[in-house]
Amino acid sequence: MKKSRFNGLRIIKPRPTIALLSVVVILVLIIWVLIAIFEGEKPQARLEPLPGYLSESINFNLRVSDRRMGLRNIKVSVKQDGLFIPILKKDFLYEGLFNKRGIHEFEGEFTIDPKGLNMVQGQANLIIEIHDFSKRRGGDGNLSLLEHRMIVDTIPPSITATSRGHNISIGGSGLIVYRPSFDTCESGVLVNDLLFPGTPFSRDPQTGIYICYFALPYNLKKDTPLYLWAKDRADNETKRVFSYYIRRKRFRRDKIRLSDRFLDHIISRFSSDLFEPGETKIDKYLAINERLRRENHAVLKDLSESPTDEKLWDGPWIRMKNAATMATFGEHRTYYYKGKVVDEEAHLGVDLASLARSPVQASNTGRVVFAQELGIYGLTIVLDHGQGLYSVYSHLSKIDVNVGQFITKGEIIGITGQTGLATGDHLHFGFMVHGVFVSPIEWWDPHWIRDNIYRKLDIIDKPGEK
Repeated sequence: MKKSRFNGLRIIKPRPTIALLSVVVILVLIIWVLIAIFEGEKPQARLEPLPGYLSESINFNLRVSDRRMGLRNIKVSVKQDGLFIPILKKDFLYEGLFNKRGIHEFEGEFTIDPKGLNMVQGQANLIIEIHDFSKRRGGDGNLSLLEHRMIVDTIPPSITATSRGHNISIGGSGLIVYRPSFDTCESGVLVNDLLFPGTPFSRDPQTGIYICYFALPYNLKKDTPLYLWAKDRADNETKRVFSYYIRRKRFRRDKIRLSDRFLDHIISRFSSDLFEPGETKIDKYLAINERLRRENHAVLKDLSESPTDEKLWDGPWIRMKNAATMATFGEHRTYYYKGKVVDEEAHLGVDLASLARSPVQASNTGRVVFAQELGIYGLTIVLDHGQGLYSVYSHLSKIDVNVGQFITKGEIIGITGQTGLATGDHLHFGFMVHGVFVSPIEWWDPHWIRDNIYRKLDIIDKPGEK
């Protein structure tokens, strides 16, 4: 019997591994494609600004991105009282495999003008809808929905003066009583670009009465208009003219001649850190008289930014006893060095001189808000008398009070001296209304306070009187 030549050979059957692997790869590709086109990552968006109120036309900036399938469309609208007002609509094309060449980032601006869109007063919702090219949601794509609530308020507040007889001198002070509308959040008197803020007359908000102490700077022009001003939470503003009369005021002029001996004496009182290397004597003096003066005034202005709301003072301010007036408020000083004009400054207080190292009384009741060295003013005390009124005591040789201390009228607070730029022992007395220096003479005068302050305040307490 013959053996087959195939005897002893094993027959190899094809294995299913390659076919199975192919199927798995195909399935993975299908799953990958499905995951890619049905991705669930929502578009990202950022909107600026986000105002709480809409009072005028506002430009908005919108930034949108979608890293995966890209942006399909953007729709911006405003909803108010159930109605939708279209603002912006943007559609994007699908380009390339998986929209690789499509739009994945977008930045644009749109404007909402409440008056132009005839929007009514009240709540409005800004709605932003963003779809991408994902196949989710029945092919509509992932949806990002942004909603921002705003209050439409295009009506400015109202403000009305209730006091009369506003007669103010250049370099002087004034008081006005007024009634703002209930929606007012800030109010006061505008003098050029200076705002003198008002304060409620009573802690009871139902009275609705405000008072405002204001000032006319010494260098103000007589024809400068004054306004009552109010602003609401939506930043709507109102300016109203009120009756007033501005008195002209002429201030003294003085010439001061600077000698080298005088410069040496003054410069030696101040730290060398104030001066630049190589500066001459006159340069150093001007650094004190100009730059340091401005810095000191900025400190005093900052002190007045947060006045006590309550009225702390009572009656006229006390003038230093048995003291001669050595310099008046508003004096225009021209400085000469070697026959040439080198500087011009204004004296913003009254210099009072008595015996050397005389006691200094608090001119009225108040709280100490400053008690230390202050550049050209030397040792200085500042009292807050409430509602924007401050008194300043400078060139002292000694300070006997501390910041935060409550001081009654007539209490001894320090001793006169000649610190700072003083050339002799005296008190430099200053008076500020919301950080603006004014003539203290008015506040020393009981008749002026009666006619210009108390008569207006009394009418508030007795509304039936005129």
